[in-house]
Formats: sequence, C-alpha cells, structure tokens
Amino acid sequence: MLFFQTEIMNSGARGRGVFAAEHIPAGALIERAPVIVMPAEDRPHLDQTLLHDYIFEWQPEGRPMCCMALGQVPIYNHSYRSNASYEMDYEAQTIAVVAERAIAPGEEIFINYNGDWDDETPVWFDAK
Repeated sequence: MLFFQTEIMNSGARGRGVFAAEHIPAGALIERAPVIVMPAEDRPHLDQTLLHDYIFEWQPEGRPMCCMALGQVPIYNHSYRSNASYEMDYEAQTIAVVAERAIAPGEEIFINYNGDWDDETPVWFDAK
C-alpha cells in the first residue's frame, strides 16, 4: 500500500529506482508492503538466482529466515546515507518504508541495505 505518490524511473547506472512524485515530509510512511516469508533452507537456492539481490533477512524472535518483499520495496536503491529507512513487522509480515528526512518531488528515494539508514558497513556490491 502506497501512502505517497512515487514513480519508478531510470536511475542511471543503478537501473530502475523509486522517485518521489510529490513532497514527502520527514517521518512519513511512504509504503507498507507485504512479504513472502521463506525458511532459511531456501536461501542457498535463492542465492543462485537473480532474486539474491532482492531477498531480505527475516529473523522473528531470532529465527533465521528470509523474505521477498512485494510492492516497490525491491526497486529502492541503496545509499549508505539514505533518505528513507525500512522497518519490518514480523507479526503482520510487512516491510514499511519511512522518510528519514523530507524528500522533494523528483528526488530518488534510497534505503540502506544494511538496515539502519546511516550504516556504512560495506554491502555485497560496489556501492558508490
């Protein structure tokens, strides 16, 4: 479920990305998307496919699992200092994307793939 108008557009070398189509205030819920939860045993198989780049770690009560987010969540690009973050709701099996600061119309919306909006731990690809 989208709460603000967004557009999927070309993001240059990153491929497609999600862009704000209207002003999004800091703290606003941008999107709440359902997820498909999978057991940890499925992860090695998924890692051999293109889906590897779109799978999230999912650990309710410390149980290692993984999930595939639906909606636009798989299209948000990574930034070490993102303008949005994501929050997992294990009970509802959703991922929410929330603005960390105001986002202007036409601005790309980034999440940090490490989970915290400003975590600079290197990711599995060369992030610029």
